Amino acid sequence: MLIARSWHGATKAAQAEEYLSYLHATGLDDIQKVEGNRGVLVLRKIDADRAHFQLISFWDSYDAIRRFAGDAIERAVYYPEDKEYLLELEPEVAHYDVVFQSGDVP
Repeated sequence: MLIARSWHGATKAAQAEEYLSYLHATGLDDIQKVEGNRGVLVLRKIDADRAHFQLISFWDSYDAIRRFAGDAIERAVYYPEDKEYLLELEPEVAHYDVVFQSGDVP
């Protein structure tokens, strides 16, 4: 069974590109190195003065997620500089069982 882990964060729209570069160097890089990670998808929506990021990572198991997030897998993983970009640090993520996929989606 494939598991999707979903996280949301928002920055100022003016920082959207800078935050995306930072995200590549931190969380995205770390996620992709974890055994059991099957890929990651980043969605972005600019809405007036905010840039919303939805990150969906795909995992083989909850044990694989624990290798990235630790035992409290519902808790969001943040890095020290996140406070410089994110308008708030949302405390939790959501996990979903992938029950259908089509095309090139992981």
